[in-house]
Amino acid sequence: MIEETYIIPDSINPLNIYGHQDNHLRLIEEYYNVRLIGRGNTLKIIGHEADVSAVKQLIEELIQIAGKRKMITREDLNTAIHILKPLDHPLSQDTDTSMILDDEMRLLESNEGPIRAKSTGQKDLINKLQNNDIVFAIGPAGTGKTYLAVAMAVSYLKSQQIRKIILARPAVEAGESLGFLPGDFKEKIEPYLKPLYDALEDMLPKELIKKYLDLEVIEILPLAYMRGRTLNNAFVILDEAQNSTFTQMKMFLTRLGFNSKAVITGDVTQIDLPKNNESGLISSIKVLKNISGIAFVKLGRDDVVRHQLVKNIIDAYDKYGGNA
Repeated sequence: MIEETYIIPDSINPLNIYGHQDNHLRLIEEYYNVRLIGRGNTLKIIGHEADVSAVKQLIEELIQIAGKRKMITREDLNTAIHILKPLDHPLSQDTDTSMILDDEMRLLESNEGPIRAKSTGQKDLINKLQNNDIVFAIGPAGTGKTYLAVAMAVSYLKSQQIRKIILARPAVEAGESLGFLPGDFKEKIEPYLKPLYDALEDMLPKELIKKYLDLEVIEILPLAYMRGRTLNNAFVILDEAQNSTFTQMKMFLTRLGFNSKAVITGDVTQIDLPKNNESGLISSIKVLKNISGIAFVKLGRDDVVRHQLVKNIIDAYDKYGGNA
C-alpha cells in the first residue's frame, strides 16, 4: 500500500472533482479499490501502486474536462472511467482520451443528455461514419453500435444532410417462433423492432417520431421489405446483421443510392440462422474488406457502456467458447 498526494490546480474548483458530498470520490473508490481523502485542493490517494497510478490518470482527465466545461457530471465521470482501460490493459502512448470527452465527439442532445463517444472504439466508429458511405460496426452487446448509428442518423436528419432514415432488421427468431405470436405480420414483427424504437425515443419527442413515421421520413421495417428499392438521400441502418444471409446482405448493400450512407451492425457471436446458412455479416467481411469507401470497426469488451457485469459476462462466454 502507498499514499500519494495530488494537488488540484488553483484554476479548478476541487468540489467539481470531488462531486456533491464527495459522491465522485466514492464512485472512484468503488471502481479502483482505493481510499480518497479530499481537503481543499489536496487529494490523498491510498491504495496499491497500480490503482493509485490509474486514479491519478483519471483525476488528470477530470481536470481537463473541468477546464473546458467547468461542471463535471456523473456521466462525464462514468465516461472517463470506461475510457481508461482496466489496470491489466494500460493505455497506449497514442491514446487520446481527452478527444473522446471533447464536445467534437458529441452527436446530439438526447432526453438523457448529450450523446457522444464513450470509448476509443466508439470514437473510431463515429470517425468512420463521418468519412465513409458504408460502415460495418461489429461487436458484442452493450458496445453502443446500434445506438450510435441511430444517433448519427438523427443528427444527419436534423442538419438536413439526408431526407430519410431507414432502420431494418432481419426477421429471424432467436429461439422463438413469430408464428405463435398473436396478430397480423406487422403486429408480430413490431416487438422484434422495439430496440430501434427505443433508441429513437431517447433522441426525439414521441409526437415527432409518430409524425416522421406517418410521413415515412423514418421507416422501421424487416430486411425483406428492402428488396427492389433504391434509397437516395437516406441514412440506412441494418441492425442484427449477423442474422442476414449472404443473399440478403448483397441485396441490402445494393439498395444504396445517391447521397446516402449505410451502417451495418452485428455480433458474430449471436447468430440465429440455421447451421447450413452462412451469415451475410461474416461473408461481407471477407468479400468487401479491400473496397475504398467501406470501413469496418471492431468493438470489444472495453467499449461496453452498460453495467460493469456485462463485460464480465462477455469474458465468461468467450472463455467458455474457447474451451468448448
